Amino acid sequence: MKLRLDVDELNDDFFEETRILGITTTLKNYQFCMQLNTNLGYDFRLNPELEILLRRKERSYFFSIYQFKEFNSPLTHYLYQNQYDGEYLLPEFKHMDFLWLMKYDFVDDDKCNWIKQIVRNLTGVQLVAEMTPDQIKNKGNMVF
Repeated sequence: MKLRLDVDELNDDFFEETRILGITTTLKNYQFCMQLNTNLGYDFRLNPELEILLRRKERSYFFSIYQFKEFNSPLTHYLYQNQYDGEYLLPEFKHMDFLWLMKYDFVDDDKCNWIKQIVRNLTGVQLVAEMTPDQIKNKGNMVF
């Protein structure tokens, strides 16, 4: 009997009880993180250990992930860069520059709406939209 790894189930488990925001902005990643840190009181930092490497068209593409863990809470925020050198982490969301994943603790609607409102008001931000894992075709690209 052969055992098979159910990748779809693993991906679904990864996204269980998460909130995801898609963000379109004219800002560079470091500028965007600086504004988030200033306006939300967060401390997003680049986590090179989580960087995602995708191989496409015989080339390597590196997608940065910024991370912030809330004090006295398991809630961790991950900010994925969606575009690198003309390729996309999630090609189905080419119009999104960043993907914000909130994971490891429940985020209620009030907190999520507060974050969306602050981000919408940042200079250079054009769009903030909440997404569900069901909308993401390439879930495996976000799993670290």
